[in-house]
Amino acid sequence: MPTLENASTVLRVSILFGAFITIALIFFVSRYLMEKRKATIKTRTVVIVYIVDLLFTLGIIVFVLTAFGLTEREDFQTLLTNITAFVESSVPKLIGSLVVLTIGLIIMKGVRFALFRLETKQGDDRRKKTITKITLSIAKYIIAIALIIALLSVWGVNVLPALAGLGILGIIIGLGMQKLINDLISGFFIVFEHHFDVGDWVEINDFMGEVIDIGLKTTKVRNFKGEVRIFNNGSIDPVSNFSINEALAIIDVAVAYREDIAKAIDVLSQELPAVRDEKPELVEDPRVLGITNLADSGVNVRVVAKVLPMTQWGIERHLRLRVKEILDQHNIEIPFPQVVVHQPKQK
Repeated sequence: MPTLENASTVLRVSILFGAFITIALIFFVSRYLMEKRKATIKTRTVVIVYIVDLLFTLGIIVFVLTAFGLTEREDFQTLLTNITAFVESSVPKLIGSLVVLTIGLIIMKGVRFALFRLETKQGDDRRKKTITKITLSIAKYIIAIALIIALLSVWGVNVLPALAGLGILGIIIGLGMQKLINDLISGFFIVFEHHFDVGDWVEINDFMGEVIDIGLKTTKVRNFKGEVRIFNNGSIDPVSNFSINEALAIIDVAVAYREDIAKAIDVLSQELPAVRDEKPELVEDPRVLGITNLADSGVNVRVVAKVLPMTQWGIERHLRLRVKEILDQHNIEIPFPQVVVHQPKQK
């Protein structure tokens, strides 16, 4: 016959097992729902879910402790009294911290909104966009430092001696954070010496793409495939900026050896300038420079054209098409690869 004590033990074990299963279900269900709506879920929703999970977990733990009779013990009552006293004494500090954080977030939102409005009014002014980005980056650092100092003051930390000791602390931190400081200084020089701006097409460490963001510490570059690479500003050396000066579109076209090369050059020189009316990106008329190579299958003739920055590749494709059409209209052969085989005579 099962005794009352055995039944009580089974009940407690069942409660403990049920509590564990409940906590696990709460955790996994909330994670599943957040993963399922990851694309649309907001940050504040995630925070609310975590708070609800924590409250449910604490409630279940208190229930289990009560079921096992641990809440009646003197040491638990003392711990609960100390926690309650700490919470009651910390309520004003918590409220003050919440107010400080709220003010900081409002200021950050206001700065971000003002800079966004300023950026939208600037149109395609890359220099002003760059200054806007770097200003936002500086504002983040300043607001974060001010918030930390304000929170320390709210919790009773005397910040004046701490600020006085920042000189020594700065030396210690500087010795251990030389790379970070190098990135910050390089970021200032990149912006104020106008190395490149947001929207410029650059090549950094063999990675070519458009600058989409410049911060005090890092620079983000996106290539034509959509890949975004983040560079520490201190590691940007060397850098090639393709958006500062006008570019040069260059193509080489082969003409068969049997053709009159002078005639081919003359035909191209006469008809290629008309391409400028087709492409507004052309700054000057396309020019035929002359013969650049006596290749295996034909004579290479070079055509160049000065174009707007970052348009050279599209213009080169269009020039190849127009050169092919012009040569076909005048029955000038563009050779294909040929191999001449010589058979020795048998003696």
